Amino acid sequence: MKVGFIGVGNIGRPMAAQVMKAGFELVVHDIKRESADSLTALGAEWAESPQDVAERCQIICACLPGPTEMREVVLGGRGVIQGIGIDAIFVDHTTNSPLLVREVKELLSERGAKMLDAPVSGGMEGAQTRDLTMLVGGESETLEEAKPVLDAMAKTVMHVGGIGAGCVCKVMHNCAGFSLNLAMMECLTLGAKAGVSPDVLVEVFQKCALGSNFDIQVRLPDTIFRGDFQPRFALSTARKDMALATELARAYSVQMKLTDTTEAEMEKAISRGWGGSDSSIFLTLQEERTGVQIRTNGQSR
Repeated sequence: MKVGFIGVGNIGRPMAAQVMKAGFELVVHDIKRESADSLTALGAEWAESPQDVAERCQIICACLPGPTEMREVVLGGRGVIQGIGIDAIFVDHTTNSPLLVREVKELLSERGAKMLDAPVSGGMEGAQTRDLTMLVGGESETLEEAKPVLDAMAKTVMHVGGIGAGCVCKVMHNCAGFSLNLAMMECLTLGAKAGVSPDVLVEVFQKCALGSNFDIQVRLPDTIFRGDFQPRFALSTARKDMALATELARAYSVQMKLTDTTEAEMEKAISRGWGGSDSSIFLTLQEERTGVQIRTNGQSR
């Protein structure tokens, strides 16, 4: 079976190399031909277009910068959709728009082809060592067909739901991470301005609960994810701590937008009489706004 790989940049190139290492014949294409030189030197075949890749391969993978490039590669002139065969599988590793992924899947289905969205976490370094987590959306039967190829690229291949679910998971994960980074920077800059060495602040963050991901690993699974709001750390106490932070911010003229929002949410929850409940109860306000509850079976830990 030949495997196609479109987009062999910093992450796609080492992913494609792992496919070859696993013994698959590889056909490659990139907008910059020189990006594929190291792969063709190892025996990969060059294709002149995405259509050419699709015509020659049963599984076609793509790792592209974003939605615009993925749409062009699949639906544009000499695109994948013009060459893909019946029962062939297109695997999109792009961190992509779930809406576009679902649109493209329907168009490929009209050609008798299948699709998975499978963005990865682990970066260039993880791609080089195969230490990637791949988040796969699509039909389980399609995943089973493609799994030998996906396993060649990633140590962990997670089936996270229907088509588009992989991108939903990846985008939400990244959004949470970047937002947490901003929250940390608000606190680090205030702490430094209030007279503590940045070296000390960073070490404190690393060695205390934040550094061990205590909330996502332990506290939230024990409380809001179970709907159990018996106080481990009372909301009224958490609100006191946030008030101390915002008081310090005002004293040092440091703007802290995320901190202000969090304190306001806590105040709203306390006004409902929830001050004696676990601090995580204020997060249910977001559940109310969306009409979605985040409850798990506890098996993810």
